[in-house]
Amino acid sequence: MEQTPEPMEKQESNLKMDGSAVLIQGLKDQGVEVVFGYPGGAVLPIYDALYKDPIPHVLARHEQGAIHAAEGYARVSGKPGVVIATSGPGATNLVTGITDAMMDSLPLVVFTGQVATTVIGTDAFQEADIIGITTPITKHNYQVQDVADLPRIIKEAFHIASTGRRGPVLVDVPKNIATEIFVTEEERYAEVNLPGYQPTTSPNYLQIQKAAEALANAKKPLILAGAGVLHGQAMEELKELVETKKIPVTNTLLGLGSIAGNHELFLGMAGMHGTYTANMAISECDVLLNVGARFDDRLTGNLNSFATNAKVIHIDIDPAEIGKNVPTEIPIVADSKKALAALLKQDFKAPDTADWWIHLNDMTEDAPLWYIEDEHEILPQQAIQMVHRITEGDAIVTTDVGQHQMWAAQYYALNNPDHWVTSGGLGTMGFGFPAAIGAQIARPDKRVIAFVGDGGFQMTAQELSLLQEMRLPVKIVILNNGALGMVRQWQETFYDERYSQSLIPVQPDFVKLAEAYDIKGYRITKKDDAEQIFREALLSDEPALIDCRVKMKENVYPMIAPGKGLHEMIGVKSK
Repeated sequence: MEQTPEPMEKQESNLKMDGSAVLIQGLKDQGVEVVFGYPGGAVLPIYDALYKDPIPHVLARHEQGAIHAAEGYARVSGKPGVVIATSGPGATNLVTGITDAMMDSLPLVVFTGQVATTVIGTDAFQEADIIGITTPITKHNYQVQDVADLPRIIKEAFHIASTGRRGPVLVDVPKNIATEIFVTEEERYAEVNLPGYQPTTSPNYLQIQKAAEALANAKKPLILAGAGVLHGQAMEELKELVETKKIPVTNTLLGLGSIAGNHELFLGMAGMHGTYTANMAISECDVLLNVGARFDDRLTGNLNSFATNAKVIHIDIDPAEIGKNVPTEIPIVADSKKALAALLKQDFKAPDTADWWIHLNDMTEDAPLWYIEDEHEILPQQAIQMVHRITEGDAIVTTDVGQHQMWAAQYYALNNPDHWVTSGGLGTMGFGFPAAIGAQIARPDKRVIAFVGDGGFQMTAQELSLLQEMRLPVKIVILNNGALGMVRQWQETFYDERYSQSLIPVQPDFVKLAEAYDIKGYRITKKDDAEQIFREALLSDEPALIDCRVKMKENVYPMIAPGKGLHEMIGVKSK
């Protein structure tokens, strides 16, 4: 009986593998659980390999939906979101999502198809220089030139995306590379070796000592917790530092959830639409400990008046962020969890903050968040409070950008970390709904709610197809004010109410739209009906769309006008 030695069987199997099969095997080696994508000509070999050797795949109805869903998955799961799209328009349709992920430090590994290497640069059909286009908006990108390099590139891509300051990595795969025969597995088992990429994760001991001394001697200390706390899974260390030293803490927009929204030492969100107390605390503090925030302009307002009394301590895994916008006396380049753990080991004395807390509590009591109830119309703030009450603050919340985003940040106090998914740095309309799909896939055990505006929702509404197809019980809450709300507010406030192209007089019937996709639709027009409708929709086990008609001319307050400092808020209502 003829027998073939095992090594020969392995070699024969390898000879039958092409680049596409290697790619799929590489994803499996990385533990990829789901892929988001949209097929096309240049990636047909990859999709054929996926057919033969399946990984769960989410067929979005637009590439933008695919990449925003991957962002939502990455934010909630902590694992890289994986996206596949074809060359040319398929790849360029990903650009907004790639930029969004880059600005918000979300790990993505994006595979784009490309025309064959023999015709690159000839303006071939569906050719686009995606490497050139994405170089400024990716952490790193590759164009595969040799199928033998593919296993190494895949491993490096996942490593780069998920270490240091996380971010998107793009791998461009020419069609001929996807079909070339792969003859060796040596690279598959090799360790990642990137001498030029060695992120610093452990803090400098002397800098930690300086930070501990500064905090111990402070009279008005404040902790600013950004998304870096969440990315580094440093929530417990943050909580211990806040509670043992009785130091007040505030969040950036992307840092929400790093400490419980109802924590007694939490001052609320800071920045353009932050609380009066949080912004004044930044303006008046004498030591500011920034953990994982990049001091962007929506947080700082006018830099000339930002934290002028404070000694600034900045912990960040990305050294480029330290000192970029705000002068920093004590820089600490490190992973947030390791840095805070090291700081806690110093066991420094708690600062004397008794008078500081009296002052902060007085400000909170005198100038809380506020709105004026309308006799007839439901306000967006009330709608969000109802949703919060019904879900007990335990839902994963996603948003687009705009008024609804700010109201959700203000009025949906999060109980848990990694339950807040929003487009911060780029401010992307159309992000919230597909991000909710990705979040629900990452956490099928959780209730996921997408707060969206009537404008942004229409940019990615086609992804409704996925809810019934995949049996995803995502709840979509459209805060429908018949306008591009934040644009309208700015036009009212700064452009003498010249509402140029910000009002939307004609809309689809969102309930019928939902029903067209076999999804239960609800409409709220009366305040008295709102609680009952929200309860029925939110507590069901099925997907639901709620078209909540809210007051058009309701504004988000407080607010910091362009060019003003944090201490110059408008819309502050004192008791």
